[in-house]
Order: sequence, then C-alpha cells, then structure tokens
Amino acid sequence: MLDATPLTDGWTLGHEGGALPATVPGCVHTDLLAAGVIPDPFLGRNETGVAWVGRREWTYETELTASSGHERTDLVFDGLDTAAEIVLDGRSLGKVRNMHRSYRFDVTGVSGRLAVRFASAYTEAEAVRQRLGDRPNAYPEPFQHIRKMACSFGWDWGPTLVTAGIWRPVRLEHWSTARLARVRPLVTVDGRHGRVELRVDVERTRVEADLTLEARTGDVRAVAAVDGTGGTVRLDVPDPELWWPRGYGEQPLYDVELTLLHGDVPLDTWRRRIGFRTVELDRGADAHGSAFTFAVNGTRLFARGVNWIPDDVFPSRVTRERYRERLAQAADAGVDLVRVWGGGIYESEDFYDACDELGLLVWQDFPFACAAYPEEQPLRGEVEAEARENVVRLMPHPSLVLWNGNNENLWGFRDWDWERRLAGKSWGEGYYLGLLPRVVAELDPTRPYAAGSPWSGSWDHHPNDPAHGTHHSWEVWNREDYAEYRANVPRFVAEFGWQAPPAYATLRRALPGEELAAGSPGMLHHQKAEDGNGKLERGLARHFAVPDGTPGEEFDRWHYLTQVNQARAVAAGIEHWRSNWPVCAGTVVWQLNDCWPVTSWAAIDGDGRPKPLYHELRRLYADRLLTLRPGGDGPLLAAVNQAAEVWRGTLRLRRMSVDGTVLGATTVSLTAFPRSVADLRVPRDLVPTGPKEFLVADAWGSPRSSGAESGGALRALHFPAPDKDIPYPRPEFEVSVTPGPVTAVTVTARTLVRDLLLQADRLAPGARADTGLVTLLPGERVTIGVDGWPHPDSSAARTALYCVEPAL
Repeated sequence: MLDATPLTDGWTLGHEGGALPATVPGCVHTDLLAAGVIPDPFLGRNETGVAWVGRREWTYETELTASSGHERTDLVFDGLDTAAEIVLDGRSLGKVRNMHRSYRFDVTGVSGRLAVRFASAYTEAEAVRQRLGDRPNAYPEPFQHIRKMACSFGWDWGPTLVTAGIWRPVRLEHWSTARLARVRPLVTVDGRHGRVELRVDVERTRVEADLTLEARTGDVRAVAAVDGTGGTVRLDVPDPELWWPRGYGEQPLYDVELTLLHGDVPLDTWRRRIGFRTVELDRGADAHGSAFTFAVNGTRLFARGVNWIPDDVFPSRVTRERYRERLAQAADAGVDLVRVWGGGIYESEDFYDACDELGLLVWQDFPFACAAYPEEQPLRGEVEAEARENVVRLMPHPSLVLWNGNNENLWGFRDWDWERRLAGKSWGEGYYLGLLPRVVAELDPTRPYAAGSPWSGSWDHHPNDPAHGTHHSWEVWNREDYAEYRANVPRFVAEFGWQAPPAYATLRRALPGEELAAGSPGMLHHQKAEDGNGKLERGLARHFAVPDGTPGEEFDRWHYLTQVNQARAVAAGIEHWRSNWPVCAGTVVWQLNDCWPVTSWAAIDGDGRPKPLYHELRRLYADRLLTLRPGGDGPLLAAVNQAAEVWRGTLRLRRMSVDGTVLGATTVSLTAFPRSVADLRVPRDLVPTGPKEFLVADAWGSPRSSGAESGGALRALHFPAPDKDIPYPRPEFEVSVTPGPVTAVTVTARTLVRDLLLQADRLAPGARADTGLVTLLPGERVTIGVDGWPHPDSSAARTALYCVEPAL
C-alpha cells in the first residue's frame, strides 16, 4: 500500500545571519516574522519597510531520508511559491515556475540534504517580460509574467508583499507495483438514476502486473480491470438524494472510495465526497438580450453572491477552521454563490469542502485578472498544466458550478487601450476562447464554462454590455452615485460595490498610536484604491453634511457615515436588480472578505469583523425581500419571493412626517408566488411630497424569510430626499442593558432614529453585535445581542451607538 510521510519538521530558512527555523507549509514572510527579523507588515506602514523580502533569493533546507521497503519513492510538493530549483544531495531534481501546480520527483534510494532554492518572483517575472515583451495591465507590477497569485503584487485593496515558500504540504510517497496517478470523477444524474464514472490513470513500476480497480459508495460496488495505464469503473446509484444550494434543499454528500488492487493486495486508495445534482447555465437569446441564469436540478435561481479574494495575503496561514468560519458567515448572510476571483488562487480542498457542506455554489475563475497575458512559452505550457491539474482536483465538489476564464481581461482589451498598445502581440484571448474551454470540455463536461467576466458571449456585443451575459458595474463608485444602479437591468451583475473603512477595533490594532483621521498617514497607507478617499468623500457629500467637530468626533462620524453609505449603496443595487428577476438573474457583491486590514469594498474586514454591510446583506439576500425604490411617479414597491412557498400576508403602508406624525395609511393584502416578484402600486395620496415626509411599508405573514421571530414584519423605507436635506429631529432614545451569556442591549426610540448602529467593538475588541443598521420609528424598540463584552454597562453602550443626525 502506498505510504505517505509528511515532511513538516526540521526545515530551516537561509538568512544573512544564519539559518532560521522554518514552518512548512509556510512562506518567507511568516518565518521572518516569527523569528523577529521583520515587523508585522500589516501594522502601520511596515509593508513598505519589508519590500526587500520580495527581491531576495531564499533557500529552505532539511535532511531527507528516502529509503523504504518499496520499489519507488517520490518527493511530492503540493505547492511551491513560485520559481525554485529543487536540489537533493547536491543533485538538481528540477526547476519549477508555477504556484498553482503540484510537483513530483523520483528520489528512490537517494538521501541527503534537500534544498528548495527560491528565486525572487520579480527576477523570474522580469526575465519572462524581457523575453516575451511587455504587456499592459491595471497595476505597475509584472504579475502577468509569472504564474503566481497576482494580488501578492498588490491590488486596489491589497498590500504588495511578494513572498516565496513551500506554501502547501510536502511529503514522501513510497509505493510498489503501481499507484493512482489521476482519478477523474464524472458525476451525472438522469431522472432517478445517478452515476459516478471514475476515469483512472495509473503509473507503474511493473508493466506486467494485472491490476484491478474497485469502487464503492454506500452499498454500491463496482470492479473494472486496468488496461495498460488506465481504466474506468462506474457506480450506478438508484434514487440518489440530490444536492441543493442552501435555501433550496439539503446537501447530502456521498463517500466514494476507489482502490487499486494487484490481486487481493491493495496498492493505493483515492477517497472523496461527491454530490448528485445537475447544473445548467441558460445563455439563450430573449427579448431582453442574452440570459445568464443558473439552474440547479432544473430549478432556475437568482444567485445571491459574493466575490471571494484570498483571505490572507499569505495563504498558507488560512486554516480549515478559518475557511469554515468565513464561509459560514457568508451562508448566514443569505449568500448562496461564492465567486473565487481570478487574481487569487485555486483554493484548498478545505474551502470547497466547506462550500459543499454549506450549500454554497462556487464560481471558479481561472487565475487571470486585469492584465494582458502572454500566450507563448514558458507560460503557455504552465497554463495548460495548471488548468488540467486543478480541473481534475476540483471536479468531485458538487458546489462547483462554473469555470470562468478570467477577470476583466476581455473587457480590458476592448476598453482600456490594450489593443493599440499590444500592436498584435498575444494577450490571453487564446487561453479564454481556445485552450481553457477545450480543457474543460475534455476533462469536466458536466459543468459550464464562461470565457470571462464580464463577457457578453461573443465579440458581436461589447464585453460589458449589460444586456448580454455578465456585467461589472464600476461607473458607480468610480464616477457616479449609487442611485445610478437603477439606470439599467443587467442580466447578471458579477461585480459591483462601494468602499468603507474596517471596524474601529481593526483600525486601532492596525494603526497603533496613530490619531485616527480620514487622511492620517496610516489610514492613507491602508487605502489602496486610486483616489479612494476622494471617492468616499464625494459619495458622502451627495447624501450627508460634512462631519464636523473635534478631530476625534469628526473621524468617528466619518467612519460611521462611510459605513452607512456602503450599506445603502449595495442595497440600492440589490433591491433594484432582485426586483427585476428573472431578467436579472444574480448579483455578486464585490467583495466578501479582506486579506489584511484596509479600507475596501469588503463586508467582513481583514480581522474578520463584520461591517454594517454584512448585516445589510442578511436583509437583502433573505428569501423574501420588501423594497421601496424611487420611480418617476413615486416610489415603486416590490415583494421579492425566492422561497418555494407562496408569500401571503398583509401589507401596511404609512406616509409619515419625520416628527412621527402619520399623514396617511392603508392596509392591503399581499400575494407573491414562489420564485417570483409581485409589484404593488403605491397609492398617490401616500407618496411623500417633500423632504419632511417618508414612506414606511410593513409586511406580515413571512417570518421565515427574514429570520425574524414568528409574527415579525419585513419593512421597507423610502425617503425622497438626501439626508442632508431632511429636517430630522434630534434623535432621542433610551438604552438598557441586560447582562448574560449574550448581553441584550435594548434601545427604545422617542423620536425617529435613522440607521442606528451599535459598534460593539468599541465596547471591547472581541465584542460582536448580532444586528446592524436599524431605523426606529417613535415608540419602537430593538434588542441587540452582544457577544464577547466582558463588562456590560448601559452608559458604555450609549457611547457606542451611532445614528444619522440632523444637518447643522
């Protein structure tokens, strides 16, 4: 039987002062940090001070004993970041140049000093650039000339920390006669019949040996002979339980085991979990353009998505538990689709396992983003090898529903002046429209492939045409107010978003000793977007009066209001687009997470703290959503029902004054059929007539859609004027605190209190609130649960409560 020995101990990292202890898996930066050689690059402006690390060569070493009782011993690296030479006992085993691949070397009978000598990624990338010619990209670093995580070279939310290291596990594999070189599971469902077809490649040391494949799942067993170096074994499963995305059904997973046998002797075993489901992507033409609608098990769905970036700029630090925590946060917010963005990595099995279990659909980009990529060698061979390996590696996961060729490169060629600057040089089109779809069609025909995002389906339409395929909406935020989200109805919005700073405690940790201000040195260093603060300021100015007061008060108001603006911006988009289902079939918010503490578009900051946007997503992505949106003749009301049951209830509409007076009201019945949207007309006499008035819609009869307790209501609000023009009363409210395992903070409003927010991390760095922004009418109350607050106190709670205040 194949015997695997992990190589985790005894590694050292060469350094000018001598050898340092090294952690494998790991990277140079984390080893230097652990040894006290460099400061934490996430704090202050230390990132700049450690830039030298990415320009150096580094060597990892350990002693290797490869002897065993087997015929063959292989040295296997699951991931090397990135350009390296592997030397054993003074003999070169080979050179590698791709972070996204694994590597295997025959070391049978060889022992001695093992050295992994990493070149600077800059040196490798710049050498390839000099050989193949420069190509345009969105950032000044040469990331498109090396097969490495692009965002390690910096992004508009990420630091430039170009590391090196043995970033995934390494081991010795001892084996005899034969081993399983590759197992490709094709999982299909036809009516009430499920099939797992395992296509197997075998590597041998004995050509003459008769080999057998035995596969099992549950009580189903099948056997097939190996013909030469390959074979196929099929498992037919009657009436399989179907795997569904969260909110549509359960996520049953089946254990599949495949054993390679020589006679009765097992030689190697492959084990995975699979799920039975069908996935289709409707891209057909219709009266509105070209669709982009997912259907799982025949059920068409509006995808409630988030974009995922690497959760740490040093991915080797992301544990199985951290993946699970972050993805569980997504699921708890109502998310059912996670897009693995193309400037990052193919994630670890832990990521996809969690998605399988949580019912999160995975849209997987191939790692190409925001750049023109050369198609010549040495890159072309690397691209094909990594694609073939990772397509097969990820195939077992039922959560994976789409392969996507790239992020924004087809759009960039058309709109970012690349075509002129390239002057005929290759730029990646051959990958996205040729190589990658061929690899997917050959290896994984059970899943759809898209050439890129955004992409209209062909060059017959602009790549980012909202009427065709996927669309990225970045005029909003970059140049326009979020009200412009309502200007069109894209078929599928794969990227859109609005920035906000991280939580207060995250800033305090990241910028120790700094007097916080929007433009303070540390804040500006942790703002990587071009004119990011300028866009934040202009976005605020359209809606709010400029914060005023002492420097600390001014920052606190700026911090709160920018977070409010982020939540409102994303809400404006999602409410509009969900209300236009089925023309629009999905929204994928940019972005769920961060890789360090930074002002960004994330809903969860770099320390894992949810922003108000996160809590707002729980409302926006609930099965049932009530919306009031501006319209030409008054606000438009829509009841969005993504649940499988009819939504029948009662709807109360109230036209109110900001002083709390009810100026008009009516009650009507509400019916929204499953997976549909019901539009209701707001009576003209209830339409607000000026900035002193607003509209409130409350719907009963759908408690399970919002997560509210039975009898709770869904609410939508419409204020016809920007906050700076609304004559709000001075907010008045009472606060009471009830200690417990989860402390209850109850706020009772005496006036209109708009967008009340308890910033629990201001009470204690580890404190978390279970509620985000909430608007209270006079006399209403809300109870907010706070976990991790060691010394509850009502006066302290009041200091952490913020709301919109009247303009001076």
